[in-house]
Parts: sequence; structure tokens; C-alpha cells
Amino acid sequence: MPGKTAPNAPSTTPAPSQEAVNKVFDMIQENGVEYVDLRFTDPKGKWHHTTQTVSTFGPEAFEDGFMFDGSSIPGWRPINKSDMVLMPDPTTAVMDPFAARPQLIVTCDIVDPETGSLYSRDPRAVAKKAQDYLKSSGIGDEAFFGPEAEFFIFDNVRYGVGENYSIYRLDSVEGPDAGLKEFAEGNMGHRPGQKGGYFPVAPVDSETDLRAEMLSTMAEMGLPVEKHHHEVARSQHELGIKFGGLVQAADFIQIYKYCVQNVAHSYGKTATFMPKPILGDNGSGMHVHQSIWKNGKPLFAGDKYAGLSQEALWYIGGIIKHAKALNAFTNPSTNSYKRLVPGFEAPVLLAYSAANRSASCRIPYGKSPKAKRVEVRFPDCTANPYLAFTAMLMAGLDGIRNKIDPGPAMDEDLYELPKDQLAKIPTVCGSLREALTALEADHDFLLAGDVFTKDQIESYANLKWQDVQRFEQAPHPVEFEMYYSV
Repeated sequence: MPGKTAPNAPSTTPAPSQEAVNKVFDMIQENGVEYVDLRFTDPKGKWHHTTQTVSTFGPEAFEDGFMFDGSSIPGWRPINKSDMVLMPDPTTAVMDPFAARPQLIVTCDIVDPETGSLYSRDPRAVAKKAQDYLKSSGIGDEAFFGPEAEFFIFDNVRYGVGENYSIYRLDSVEGPDAGLKEFAEGNMGHRPGQKGGYFPVAPVDSETDLRAEMLSTMAEMGLPVEKHHHEVARSQHELGIKFGGLVQAADFIQIYKYCVQNVAHSYGKTATFMPKPILGDNGSGMHVHQSIWKNGKPLFAGDKYAGLSQEALWYIGGIIKHAKALNAFTNPSTNSYKRLVPGFEAPVLLAYSAANRSASCRIPYGKSPKAKRVEVRFPDCTANPYLAFTAMLMAGLDGIRNKIDPGPAMDEDLYELPKDQLAKIPTVCGSLREALTALEADHDFLLAGDVFTKDQIESYANLKWQDVQRFEQAPHPVEFEMYYSV
């Protein structure tokens, strides 16, 4: 039952600094906070919350936490062991710009009250363990992640599934059939065509003010913002934020999605991070820039290909070797694989290259050694960011430990290669079923340092198999076009 203070529930997480705790209560005082919203992330990556009146949120909150029912979260506790603890992290406190009454948001870790330890199935706990494992490995001190999350904005969305029907309809002022629609203010005719969104100015770009509002709101919530722009597909967009440490970058993505969806909602629109909602146009990904630092210096800078170090090349080798298993975390929806097909800038080929966007691993240009990083391009925003970032780090570290050679770089346009050469390049998975099967066969690298546990991987996979079964058993409208009259 959410809202009760947990009686003497210790945590193995380091005690928060008194300075961080004091800052939270300073924020409460300065902003006249009435409610404290406790946020946490479920195994699939969805943000959840429960709200405390400020009178119930004292200094003991950071020692005892708050009890809640873990059995109501899919993939977590059974009902006979449902009690769990939300342990607030004071370093994450931020005001909620969307609340009608003054409200503070605090991200929480999940603690098992029976052991006092971080709950092994809590995605944020997994990311924290990965940070500790990196330090203990001696390879580096900190891993940095810079996600580039893309999304679509629509004006109206209708969908429904039943025993004898399945239908969806997406409408947008930039949509495929908007040219013939009657709008109250008139149809002005300025809109991007198929793959034409990157990136003409307004009025063809119809959402520049909306994106600016999203970015400004993110800045209010503490995100280090950089830019915004229209993406290639109609109705598709991207906002740029700076990189952060593993846990911090995942926290950023949760705030990013919260801002995008709520600002769109306030404008009378709707935003989705579904990778491929539109047939025949580009899908949305989440390219993830990654680097490791040691002793205050970039580990990935060196004198090898594109200014990379040997460790960076081995890191890429680990990503490529384990890519199919990674897909279970980086591309965990059935819709993910509607995006991962050739012809739409989709990074399906497991190769690496400098500045070549047809490769799944790209080395972005950067003059400074500090800018040396690897961009993994196949993930998308249906991923749980804590699990996806952690899984990629573990694959890269496995590559470094085992000196996995990624092979030669490929600077050609990979989609223009002759068929015989193309057939020799490995690819990402073609379905969620294939990804889960790959994870079952290849997951030992995730278990190093007890970062992931077998229990957690199996629990996560069970949730995803439910998606596969539901998708594969449901008749699809396209099937009626293809087979109804046979």
C-alpha cells in the first residue's frame, strides 16, 4: 500500500550526503511545495509515481523510504511478497512544471525490505551496479552516455483491437493525407513530403515552437539542453541534450519523455516514442553515444582508426559480438523491427565506420580527444534506458576484457554494396522473437560482477515473450488484404 513510511528499512546504497538532503528541503521551502512525487521505473521502462503530501516527507524519508505494493508492477514481486520500499535519491529532486499545485519530483531506488538491499530487478539498481563494476574492473572510472531520442507528434490518434477488428488512424498537419484535408483555419499546403522533414524552415516545419517549448521545459527540469530540429520523416522530431553518467543519462531520458509527452498534450497534440508508426517513412531511433574515462582522461582516444584507441575498437567488437542479445534490451518491442529494415537509414548492418550512418556503430567526428566516442545506432526509445545502457556497457567491457577484434572498418555506403559482399556482413535481429532467443543463448557477459542476475534476465524475458505471443497471435489488417480472397 503506497504512502506508508517504511519501518526501519535499511538500504545498501550509500547514505545521501547531508548537503543533498538539505538542498531538497531548501527547494521545498523556496517553492512552497505541497506534494512530493516519488518516481520509479518498471522493467519495461515506464515511469510510475506515487504522491506524498509534504507534511509526510521529512528527513527520515531518506533513511526509511516509503512502502508500496510491488506485486502490482509486472515482472516484480508475487502477491505474497509484495511489500517493497521506495528510497528517494535527493540528488534527483526537481520541480514538476506540469503540476497544478507546487510539486517536487524525486526519483527513487527500490529496496527489498527483507534484505535491506537494492532490489535485483530494479532497472536503476542494475545501472548502479554496472557503474560499480566498471570501477572495480580497472578498465575505467566512469562511463558516459549521450542518447539521441526521436519521436513523432500527431494531432489525433485512434486505435483499437478486439476479437473481430483491429484498426488505427493517425492524423497530423504534416501527415501523408493532410494535403486534401479541410482545416478550420484553411489548408495552407506547406508540409514536408515523404522523407522530406530534414529540415526545411517554417512553415513547412510546423512544430518549431512546440519543440522549443519542450526543450525549455526540459531545461527547467535540470536537463543540459543543446538543440532541437525536425527529423527526416513527416511529423518526426528530435531534441538534443548533453551526455551524462550511466544512471544520470537514463534519468535524463525519463524526464525527456515526460516533457515531450506532457508539452505535446498541453498543446492539444500527442507524442509517441513508438519506433515505426508510419508506413513507408523513416522510423524513430535512439542513437546512443558512449565513452569511458579513466583517471580523468578519455580511454577511447588513441592512434588507431578515426583517432580511436585499441580499447575503443575492442569495445566496438563487444557490441558487435553481442548485438543480437543486446537487441532484447535496446529494441524490446515488436514494432522495433518494423524500423530495423534496410532503406530508411536504419542501422541494421553490424559494422563500424567514421561518419557513416549506414553502419550500426559510427565514430562521430571530433577534433578533441575528449570527443572520441562510439555511437551505437540501432537502439530505440521503447528501451528501458537503465537496462539498455547497462547492457551495452557490459558488452563493450566484455570486448575490452577479451580483446574482441571488430574487424576492418567499412566506409562505403553499405546499402550500395554488391549482394555477395552484403551477405557477409552480420545484421541485428529481425524480430523480437529472434532477439529473446539470442539473449537466452548469449547472456553470460551480462552476469559479470553480478550486474544482471539470471533471475532478472528471465523475468524480463518472460514479460517480453508475452508481447511476442500477443503480436504473433493477432490477425493483422494487412493479412486481410493479402489473404481474405484466396
